[in-house]
Amino acid sequence: MRILVVEDELDLQEAIAEGLRIEGYAVDTCSNGEDAYELAYVENYDLIILDLNLPKMDGLKVLEKLREEKKELKVLILSARSSVNDKVKGLDFGANDYLTKPFDFAELEARIRNLLRWKFIQENNLLTCGRINIDLSKRIAFVDENELLLTKKEFALLEYFLLHQERVISQEEFIDHIWDGNADSFSGAIRVHIATLRKKLKTLLDYDPICTKIGEGYFIIKNDGDA
Repeated sequence: MRILVVEDELDLQEAIAEGLRIEGYAVDTCSNGEDAYELAYVENYDLIILDLNLPKMDGLKVLEKLREEKKELKVLILSARSSVNDKVKGLDFGANDYLTKPFDFAELEARIRNLLRWKFIQENNLLTCGRINIDLSKRIAFVDENELLLTKKEFALLEYFLLHQERVISQEEFIDHIWDGNADSFSGAIRVHIATLRKKLKTLLDYDPICTKIGEGYFIIKNDGDA
């Protein structure tokens, strides 16, 4: 999943970004409201972490403008403004969640997980596709009872497949949602990571659950023969 961190305190910005990258998220950053609006408008983020006290354009103004154009984009406000009035205003402007500073990173990550899995998963926090399961709280993948030892990018790919089981996913969409803004769409990285993910899944499943639709992209199947 791809996240934009908008924070003008650069040390905090980098700390949040690094923590999320360690957990396997693709992260872009910026430090003012104008850049935040421009990036959010042209890129396909799954979630934005938005400070309110920003130079050039206030965070609430950014949120207001985004809600006019991207109603489904998830926004988590992270702000030192802690009054009830500020929280109400932020939520009324269209934020999906509001967390005040100072905060614990574990709570921030839990709120991010909650927003990203909204409407997709069952109450037990599992994503399931046939014999493949992902525990989103623990960030662990299994085939039956066997844990899949995946890299961060392989896990992110599998998670995205399971969140979008009903359709073919293009290489460009994977770039948009799993790699950050420095990714080279012509590098072949997606093919390499999908190949290694396929190999690991096939070893435990005895069939390849990831199928290729030539000229369009990839899709996942629940059982051998479904394609």
